[in-house]
Amino acid sequence: MLDKNYEVNFNPEWIKKYLSKIIIGIVVLIAIFTSFRTVGPEEEGVVVQLGEYSRTDSPGLNFILPFGIEKMYKIPVQRQLKQEFGFRTTSAGQQSQYSKEGYVDESIMLTGDLNLTDVEWVVQYRISDSYKYLFKVRNADKTLRDMSESAMRKIVGDRTVNEVLTVGRQAVATSVEQLLQELCDEYENGIRIDQVVLQDVNPPDPVKPSFNAVNEAQQERETLINQAEADYNRVIPRASGEAQETIELAEAYALNRVNRATGEADRFNSLFNEYVKAPEVTKQRIYLETMEKVLPKLGNKVIVDEKGSNVLPLLNIDKKVTVDKKGSVEK
Repeated sequence: MLDKNYEVNFNPEWIKKYLSKIIIGIVVLIAIFTSFRTVGPEEEGVVVQLGEYSRTDSPGLNFILPFGIEKMYKIPVQRQLKQEFGFRTTSAGQQSQYSKEGYVDESIMLTGDLNLTDVEWVVQYRISDSYKYLFKVRNADKTLRDMSESAMRKIVGDRTVNEVLTVGRQAVATSVEQLLQELCDEYENGIRIDQVVLQDVNPPDPVKPSFNAVNEAQQERETLINQAEADYNRVIPRASGEAQETIELAEAYALNRVNRATGEADRFNSLFNEYVKAPEVTKQRIYLETMEKVLPKLGNKVIVDEKGSNVLPLLNIDKKVTVDKKGSVEK
């Protein structure tokens, strides 16, 4: 135990000497720790001097003025960023987990045909200009989120619920991407939109049963329409072909009759012209040609004289008789 008479003597000069060194050391350490900043390979360092933009430093070890005179903001310009709407990723990995609680207001939207739909989407973007990102727009990330939600509501509001849920999903995503990039260029927020992805599009949970019933009715309607069109395509072309065939046969028959009548008329006119030139010869010729056609069809023939008193010798007219080059008759 210390003696009550023990007295500690303090040397003010010693304290002053070492205290000043300690303070100087602390100031030097603070200056060192506040003077050097390391910028990552995917980043840019935007340096602000007393609240005013000074310069942009490249990746690596960079020096800034200490004691808060200069401040550096590290902007990930080479990294792809994303914003999620209608849900949030709670754990990423091979089996990522998502949560929708508290984010329904972001995803419930009204379509052009006055139906509600639940749209979940992701905006993937990059920071293309770190200066504009920091100084042109206040809180660029929050502004981008507001613009994304506004653009999605506008595009969905111009389409029907069936387009948004089925065939028009890619068109909706493309339109939102284009509109959002136009807004970013107009606001000069230094952001480039890489892609807009519709994660999931469904009717709201309270109306899902009714919506499914409507979809089933529409699918049944489409099935009946397709069956009717198939029957139409099978029956109508065949009937049209048969009708066309009947018309062509009638036209061919009419053309044949007309051509035959025209030929007979031309033959009669030719024969009449010959008759006018030599009536007796023409008459004899017609008679012989007619007999040549008629006699072979009569069968057995009996030839008598004009008075019918004598029967002429029976001629075998049915057999064809030919005459050779020497003039002899061959039966």
